[in-house]
Amino acid sequence: MKKTRLNQVHREAGARLIEFAGWEMPVEYRGLIDEHLAVRTKAGLFDVSHMGEIIVDGPEALALVQYLTPNDASKLLPGQIQYSALTTPEGTFVDDLLVYCLSVPDKYLLVVNAANTDKDFAWVKEKGAGFKAQVINESNRYSQLALQGPLAQDILQPLTELDLSQIKTFHYAYGQVAGNDSLVSRTGYTGEDGFEIYTLSETPDVIWKAIVARGESLGLQPVGLGARDTLRLEAKLMLYGNDISDKTTVLEADLKWIVKFQKGDFLGKAALEKQQAEGLKRKLVGFEVVDKGIARPHYPVYIGGQKVSEVCSGSYGPFVKKAIGLVYLPIEFTAIGTEFEIGIRDKMAKARIVPTPFYKREKK
Repeated sequence: MKKTRLNQVHREAGARLIEFAGWEMPVEYRGLIDEHLAVRTKAGLFDVSHMGEIIVDGPEALALVQYLTPNDASKLLPGQIQYSALTTPEGTFVDDLLVYCLSVPDKYLLVVNAANTDKDFAWVKEKGAGFKAQVINESNRYSQLALQGPLAQDILQPLTELDLSQIKTFHYAYGQVAGNDSLVSRTGYTGEDGFEIYTLSETPDVIWKAIVARGESLGLQPVGLGARDTLRLEAKLMLYGNDISDKTTVLEADLKWIVKFQKGDFLGKAALEKQQAEGLKRKLVGFEVVDKGIARPHYPVYIGGQKVSEVCSGSYGPFVKKAIGLVYLPIEFTAIGTEFEIGIRDKMAKARIVPTPFYKREKK
């Protein structure tokens, strides 16, 4: 298994380590629920160094990014970030990703999912063969920490000369964090405010330990992949392999807002235009379990006694205090309040479609 540069820190903190996408990663430290609630109410620190970083560099870098993704990267200026997707010709997902504009129009950073890094790199390189742009997999050089929660800015500010209040959501800036050159961004995968710290330093543990020392008195906890999953589900943020895949289109995934048909040609445009014109046959919706029980991924979903789907993501939401999940349902059954059944072990449990996200933080 691959190990991040913070592996020893996790061991010293008593983390329970598991294999994830070929990496040895912490799944929990003190316990999933405690870590989840710390992020919602105070702050949590994540090691996300397993994520992939792909540089697209050259005179036609923007043209390549525009061709590969449905969102409009031409709107980005240096310092700005965009949520988007790598799409197939069928309008389905190779992956979802963040696009960082490093310089216009010739340098972009694509941040992709750990499990898909090699696949994504091969895809971007293959599709970019006719463009004047280099595609470089920088993933092994980067460490990435994520500090999330309402106290994130209070904890991080004393450790950097950057004015964090000036970094808006989906923006970034360069500066030092705990004496290490870093790119500090403000995106997040938890539904909370917070920051990502990307560094090429060989000693990212210096940053980790400085944040832990600064945050300890404020209730900061290190957080593993377990709570990362329940946090992103409460905020209805997608997980590749569960909620989106090469079998689901961007429109079906309720992500029409990242599809900019008017920007020009991109992979999957014709397929998505056709699907939009003909109307969706299914859509991703959020549900809560009405009866006792927790719906887990792949549990069967029934309407009128007929199996119509299976749960994509499902868990107990520690902050919303409900069993929640996501599922693709036939379009005629996707109205808020529609009830259906889920096979939970040997019983049928009633569930109901509810508005999403399940949790939304109050803006300051």
